[in-house]
Amino acid sequence: MIEEGGNTVFRKLSTINRRMFIFSLAKAVVFTGIVGRLFSLQISENKKYLTLSDKNRLRESRLPPVRGKFLDYFGNTIAGNLEVYQLHVIPEQVEDFRYLMVRLRDILGFDNAKLAKLIKKKNKQKPWETLIVSENLSWEEFSKINYYLHDLAGAKPIITIGRSYPYSKSYTHVLGYVAQVSKEDLNNSEIIKQRNVPGLRVGKSGLEKNFENELIGTNSIQRYEVNAYGKRINQIDYIEGEEGKTIKLTIDSEIQKFTQELLKDKAGSISVMDIYTGEIIAMNSSPAFDPNLFLYGVDFQKWNEIKKDPLKPLLNKTLSGLYAPGSTIKPIVALSALENDVLSTKMQVRCQGKIEMYGHTYHCWKKKGHGYMSLKNAIKQSCDIYFYEASRLLGVDRLNETAMKFGLGKQVLGDYFPNEKKGVVPSTKWKKENIGQNWYLGETIITGIGQGYIQTNPLQLCLMTAQLANGGYKIYPRITINKNQESAEEIRKKMLQAKDEIKKRKDTLFNVTGDLLRKKTKYKSLVRNHENIKFVLDAMFRSTNEVYGTSYGSRIDDPKYQYAGKTGTSQVKRITEEERELDLETYQIPYKDRDHAWFVAFGPYKEPRYALSVLVEHGGSGSKAAAPIAKKLFKLIIDRHELREKTTNQKGVKV
Repeated sequence: MIEEGGNTVFRKLSTINRRMFIFSLAKAVVFTGIVGRLFSLQISENKKYLTLSDKNRLRESRLPPVRGKFLDYFGNTIAGNLEVYQLHVIPEQVEDFRYLMVRLRDILGFDNAKLAKLIKKKNKQKPWETLIVSENLSWEEFSKINYYLHDLAGAKPIITIGRSYPYSKSYTHVLGYVAQVSKEDLNNSEIIKQRNVPGLRVGKSGLEKNFENELIGTNSIQRYEVNAYGKRINQIDYIEGEEGKTIKLTIDSEIQKFTQELLKDKAGSISVMDIYTGEIIAMNSSPAFDPNLFLYGVDFQKWNEIKKDPLKPLLNKTLSGLYAPGSTIKPIVALSALENDVLSTKMQVRCQGKIEMYGHTYHCWKKKGHGYMSLKNAIKQSCDIYFYEASRLLGVDRLNETAMKFGLGKQVLGDYFPNEKKGVVPSTKWKKENIGQNWYLGETIITGIGQGYIQTNPLQLCLMTAQLANGGYKIYPRITINKNQESAEEIRKKMLQAKDEIKKRKDTLFNVTGDLLRKKTKYKSLVRNHENIKFVLDAMFRSTNEVYGTSYGSRIDDPKYQYAGKTGTSQVKRITEEERELDLETYQIPYKDRDHAWFVAFGPYKEPRYALSVLVEHGGSGSKAAAPIAKKLFKLIIDRHELREKTTNQKGVKV
């Protein structure tokens, strides 16, 4: 019995010892595992977990790039930047989105309609996409958000860059505007795609869009430390991005502003150009809209108001508006007829107010007629009957050739504004190819007074006038300042050299040699005989400065400001015999049926330097609506010339 009991005790002790060994072994294994894991965490994977820890503690954000500026000719900022305070939320980082929105509503004081709009917007986008709660916070609102940030998990107050247009509507159609990046922008531009961050704005029209890649700049990178609530407590590092390129324009802001004032409450356009350098001094389309409206999203009501405005403020009339040029084309018709030897300067035509041809009546603007007219007087008094005959003798194809040489029917600033329209300078070939019909003589006749198929934009007529005023030489319009640009004096010398070289050739191969020389020089002569140009310019002077001239009422007697010009009145609808008999005043005609008013001019007359075109849509006659505007404008243009020259000569224009 004792033996049996001893064996039992021994077995029990053996079992206990075995269990203790297993338990101890297990403890040793666990302890070894813990030590190994700790070693792994503390030593082997130290860098990995330190990085993960830092990710919770540190934040990195890319800031919107600082956009380059636009300056005018005198260095004034016409499109700059300012700091903008915004509030962003990333929905996937928010535990209770509705609670956060309600708290933000209470702090910022926006209404329930905006709250519902934000929730709706959040439901439409991806959870990881940034929701912009407010695009333009005041400093007080921005400070409030930062103060309550511990209770606003997921809210991110952001300091970003916004565009500023200090001249408001004056530069709308030149600069265009910027707005938030769209999917189309991202798809069309790799640079925008690479630099895109929430709140980024890019050019949508005008020069802002055309120079986007140069203006956009590079992103700044900001690294900072946050606490457990995600509140920023310390900035660790800041890598500053590169600001976009500053672009300097040829435009004078004082003249640009004045053109806007002159077109107030009117639909139309004013263009001013240097006749040698081709620099655009002013280019205004009216009415315009304030581009600052688009920075933070224009509201639906305002957008509808702009879009439905019958005067079309969204249309750049200077470049994209096409109109019949009316009588402003007559100097080119006269020049073409002289160049092609189809009439002499002394040829006379009797104007009795109308002519009959093939059963159709063609009227002159002067009901009782002008009597016997020479070419110079026909330009001066804008006699339609004379130009019916001149264009009949000339033919539309030869007129087309001369008009195209002087800039009609072609883009003027197409490199800067791809949406510029070319217009139409018709020819027999053009009509066959585009309409599929033969050309008729009656169409030639009305083309000679700037009606019918012919369509031009205001800038083309400004260029046409500039190239007449400089003596008939080709120039190259531009709106930006270039580093290696030639001065007006250098260009003028080259023009005169080209003229002298052609004059030296008096052999039988004159015409061939002359053509070859014209092709070799950049500023080639556009005419065969420069005396023809002088004749046309003199007629334009008489049109403005002599009694019976169509713009005589808008003359300036002071030689310093004296200019020469040509009026134009462009019909927008066919006038019936009944309407012609009524002879209504402009104000008695429905607005949409009134003629467009034109005026082109150059000055000062003795030493020309600037050309301009003025269009007043549905303004009536050019002499009453457009020429008086030019009179006011020329005084400022000439007064600003000395300052412009002084700026140019100060070691060249800085770029």
